[in-house]
Amino acid sequence: MISDLWYKNAVIYCLSVETFMDANGDGVGDFEGLSRRLDYIAGLGVTAIWLMPFQPSPGKDDGYDVSDYYNVDPRFGTLGDFVDFTHGCKQRGIRVLIDLVVNHTSDQHPWFQSARSDPKSPYRDWYIWSKTKPADADKGVVFPGVQESTWTRDEKAGEYYFHRFYKFQPDLNTANPMVQEEILKIMGFWIQLGVSGFRMDAVPFVIAEKGAEFKKPKSQFPMLRTFREFLQWRQGDSIILGEANILPEDNIQYFGDDGDRIQMMFNFPVNQSLFYALASGDTGLLVKALDETREKPQTAQFGQFLRNHDELDLGRLSKEQRQTVFEAFGPDKNMQLYDRGIRRRLAPMLGGDQRRLELAYSLMFSMPGTPVIRYGDEIGMGDDLELPERNCARTPMQWSDEPQGGFTRSDNPVLPVISKGPFSYDHLNVAEQRRLPTSLLNWMERLIRMRKEVPEIGWGDYRVIDTGKPGVLVMRYDWRNNSVLIVHNLYPEPVEIFVDPGCGEHSNLLIDIVDSESSKADDKGQHRLLLEAHAYRWFRVGGLDYLLRRTEI
Repeated sequence: MISDLWYKNAVIYCLSVETFMDANGDGVGDFEGLSRRLDYIAGLGVTAIWLMPFQPSPGKDDGYDVSDYYNVDPRFGTLGDFVDFTHGCKQRGIRVLIDLVVNHTSDQHPWFQSARSDPKSPYRDWYIWSKTKPADADKGVVFPGVQESTWTRDEKAGEYYFHRFYKFQPDLNTANPMVQEEILKIMGFWIQLGVSGFRMDAVPFVIAEKGAEFKKPKSQFPMLRTFREFLQWRQGDSIILGEANILPEDNIQYFGDDGDRIQMMFNFPVNQSLFYALASGDTGLLVKALDETREKPQTAQFGQFLRNHDELDLGRLSKEQRQTVFEAFGPDKNMQLYDRGIRRRLAPMLGGDQRRLELAYSLMFSMPGTPVIRYGDEIGMGDDLELPERNCARTPMQWSDEPQGGFTRSDNPVLPVISKGPFSYDHLNVAEQRRLPTSLLNWMERLIRMRKEVPEIGWGDYRVIDTGKPGVLVMRYDWRNNSVLIVHNLYPEPVEIFVDPGCGEHSNLLIDIVDSESSKADDKGQHRLLLEAHAYRWFRVGGLDYLLRRTEI
């Protein structure tokens, strides 16, 4: 069971081929460069790589406007290079997940070009059309301030087409059985080339009813079961990791009552409340989000994350809570995006303070689920706010203090490498941090190793232990007669707490996993812990005799 559910105790590393490593010197990252860096990724300890879109694309939305689902963008290499990459991952025990962007295509995709050219085209019904512009065309836009409508007139077709995102991304009619069959073919194709699963983009929109006649579109959840059944028939341990920023009460609909729909989803409620906790020093909202997302089938899992390639979406917070996060981490209007989020990377949001960065990553890695980190997180990369929209947080990986950060030999990289300020490549890079025992990179390697050695987080049950201090979060995980206790102090000053782990006779000793210091309980069964500002502690619970007798993992 454990080997089949590999994702329950995985560590996922997200990267863009385009900005990771350029091997041929044309300024664009490629699969050959990525393959050369596999030993680096393996050295971090991650167990799965999630690739952002790399298929052919006009590149108007960072590859999320796909024009060919069955190939590799020539800038990144060939299908042969891709297979060489997946083979290299397999040799190192690393699985590969790729983006599955099937809510929409590029308007340059041959399907759409055929559909707009002829009403009798077999692809006409692969998209959503209306003879007149719907009255609510300005409702439901995903990118406020940038996107004006969800319906655009195509002169050649003589009709309006529906697009949930940008106008160059017409939505596929996913209710069409032919479109669903094509989606299965796409998944089957990449599975055969060494992929272990897919991060499905915009899942709620993929399964939603589409068309001008639907005023309140319903979700077609059986579609998710169709995808799941196909994947597991082709390859039993392949998964779907869904991007679904939904209300907690809807989670079970996506997982399925019996866990027969998608296996994983990103936990957006916990992500947003975690940032509120970091901004306010109050863990109450985070505890509430943890409780609201507790229910899920045994085989299901949440992906926990801090930042990703999009903006930090704070849309589920109240106006006051959102403003608190804005003031702490994105006070300037240029740092905000779409009236709901922050477009910065985490390190500059936290002022480059390694102590606060360690607290944030320790907190995320200890959330119930599977941690997902993004390339550059491990060295605390910054952002370039001069770049438009979300590109500011998508700059090339900083490998060394060589020109262009060692990313490319070209003087014209696909996006500018950060070259000024405290996050400049000349002093913030992989090579420099490798040499420093106290660097964030070396600390992150230890955190990843520690997380993999604590499967209780991925598999076990958890409870939050009240300390009477809203800025201190104490969580206990239990699995197979083992318990771990994880403590975080979000206060900017030291604090003293008293904790009863609640494990009965086995609570007398807490053994620190990080620095091997232990804590013995007093006569009342409580542990007195002194926590420095922004401190974190990971403990195993139990006396030595208990640890020796515990069930082997």
